[in-house]
Amino acid sequence: MIVMKFGGSSVADAQRIKHVASIISEYKDERPLVILSAMGDTTDYLLEAADFAVNGKVDIDKIEKLHFETASILGIDVSEIKELLTELKTLLTGISMLHELSKRSRDYLVSFGERMSVRMMASYLNTLKVPAKFYDAWDVGFVSDSNFMNAELLSEVWQTIPQKFSDYKKGIQKEIPIVTGFIAKDKNGVITTLGRGGSDLSATMLGSALGVDEIQTWKDVDGILTTDPRIVKEARTVPEVTYEEAQELAMFGAQVLHPRSMVPCAKSKIPVRVKNSYNIKGPGSVILEKHTGKTPRVIAITSVKNVNLIDIQSNNMFGASGFLAHVFNQFLKWNVSVDVIATSEVSVSLTVNGSCDLTGLVEDLKNAAAVTVKKDKAIVTIICDASNSSSILEDTFTALNKAKINVQMISQGASKVNISFLVDTSQSNQVVQILHSALFDL
Repeated sequence: MIVMKFGGSSVADAQRIKHVASIISEYKDERPLVILSAMGDTTDYLLEAADFAVNGKVDIDKIEKLHFETASILGIDVSEIKELLTELKTLLTGISMLHELSKRSRDYLVSFGERMSVRMMASYLNTLKVPAKFYDAWDVGFVSDSNFMNAELLSEVWQTIPQKFSDYKKGIQKEIPIVTGFIAKDKNGVITTLGRGGSDLSATMLGSALGVDEIQTWKDVDGILTTDPRIVKEARTVPEVTYEEAQELAMFGAQVLHPRSMVPCAKSKIPVRVKNSYNIKGPGSVILEKHTGKTPRVIAITSVKNVNLIDIQSNNMFGASGFLAHVFNQFLKWNVSVDVIATSEVSVSLTVNGSCDLTGLVEDLKNAAAVTVKKDKAIVTIICDASNSSSILEDTFTALNKAKINVQMISQGASKVNISFLVDTSQSNQVVQILHSALFDL
């Protein structure tokens, strides 16, 4: 058995659905379970409809148009989708009467995208004589907590999911399961969403709980690349990375799986393969527990723009205990997440997302230290075998020095698989290009 996950762009319209259906058909002998996101812009359309409803207007024209036109082109019956659209109108009518959208209602609202998507795909596969059956996640054991908009799956899913799919696992059920990603229900039967990377988590949790042979996530590139091909056209496919390396890649800007989706895989040791939907026979990149051969010196280079650097300096830090605890308590108070950090005896430098409002945080920090905020920075990260850090740093700084680029901060992660640098945003693409040439074109 395998799990196949397709994102919203993969099922954006009728032509994309036909293409994905052909991929599923190609793999039907491997007994796939399929996880789908909502079609294309559906989630945006749903949130737009919610905004209209809060202001007293119920309008789902864009949602109806997309799904009815797609169904017409595919030549499938849409009765089940019509039922969902009727339910959606009822929900929006309630929101319009209350002039309010709670987190709980928002989760219920956005769930319609995935629910319509799986019904569309299952119906179309059946017209191709490929037996398929759609499932809403809660019908196959996906149970979460009640943290609406960012729910976490409960540990019991490791038991409930295998129970629900026992017939398919034994080969008794012949229909390919088409399952909604991103959504679940809590213990009270209320719909929840799994937050950022939710569909990735749905796929890895499903595959890990069932002990499948492989989890596949399908994209429009040949797997994980050495860097962003829009920055370096010579970027090449990375054959394999570890779970830890994949997490670091995602944390520092690479469009791989969301970091939290690696957690079930790390427990189950199920490999995850990133494949290209336009190159079905291509091997893609595989994510696994450890490298099958010698660990490459450098895996990939990533970058994150729109970063702020916060420098905190105080002589009170010298030999003092508790100062860093005080500093990070302020970040906790203002709900500001830190990305990269470097410290000395009397100062700490750290980066945060540039979209964060730092007003209150900086005022509180100034009560104990001198604080400087520098904007328009970028984090460039080398995912690597940090046991080779000396040679990597030598090549890195030789190349950057030749280009007269000064690094403003450096940090080696505790994971020992990343080295991060801070540069001006205006220089970040150039830095990635220079480092890719220096570290990969040896």
